[in-house]
Amino acid sequence: MGKYENLGVFLQKQRTREVPLTFREIEKITGVKLPPKAQYHRAWWSNNAANNVMTKVWLSAGFESAQVDMEARKLVFRRVIKAGEVSGGFAEAAPKPYATKDGRHPARGALKGMVHIPPGVDLTEPADPEWADLVDKKYGPEVR
Repeated sequence: MGKYENLGVFLQKQRTREVPLTFREIEKITGVKLPPKAQYHRAWWSNNAANNVMTKVWLSAGFESAQVDMEARKLVFRRVIKAGEVSGGFAEAAPKPYATKDGRHPARGALKGMVHIPPGVDLTEPADPEWADLVDKKYGPEVR
């Protein structure tokens, strides 16, 4: 069992859609002190699964972090309900009125094939070659 697994167990036992916690309460639940980055860097609390081990724990438990307040040292874990998932009595996610059977917007792919790039055109080439000179003149060459 990982050092943050107790947080996942705690979150899964909650019956509400939102679970507000302070950093100190999270430390009590996990039994370990939060790393310095968690104390001072808001990005540590992002919902990117590649971010850190603890992020994977709350995402696996079916929650995402929200309303992170670094000054007050608190945040809210919000339950995430995926499309087609049985909620087990929790608030249902509102159905998307525009979604097709596969959950995609009906306009997806509507512009496919509308753009034609002729052979020999370099899309990385500046549209206005004098633009670089204008930037250098206004801001200096070190800006580029």
